[in-house]
Amino acid sequence: MSRIRAAFHDPDGARYGIPTFWWKGAPPGYATRRQLTAAGLRPGGQPVAAQILWAGVGGTRAAYLYRVDLARPKRTATPAQLRAVRAALLARRTCPTCGTVRPYYIPRSLGECLSCAYPLEAAA
Repeated sequence: MSRIRAAFHDPDGARYGIPTFWWKGAPPGYATRRQLTAAGLRPGGQPVAAQILWAGVGGTRAAYLYRVDLARPKRTATPAQLRAVRAALLARRTCPTCGTVRPYYIPRSLGECLSCAYPLEAAA
């Protein structure tokens, strides 16, 4: 085992406070937040169970691990929530000046569609 790996190997948590493993050295049963999401799970309020440490750009990097057996299924949006998201996205594409629904989001810096913001360029 290399010195770098040995520096981050603390499976009982005596040195770092929680079980610590090196890069790609975590035992089965632990997963990062992204790995849980890919599996259709979420941490579900559980505390961080372990961590992975590695030497990265700018110093020591960390990834927090959660127990897979305590993870819960991802929640799905209700029909009302999906309708609200669709309405909000439609409002972002609707110009407040001319009322036209554009195929792009209205720039917040302009506050209106490009045709209303630059009428001379739209006419040409």
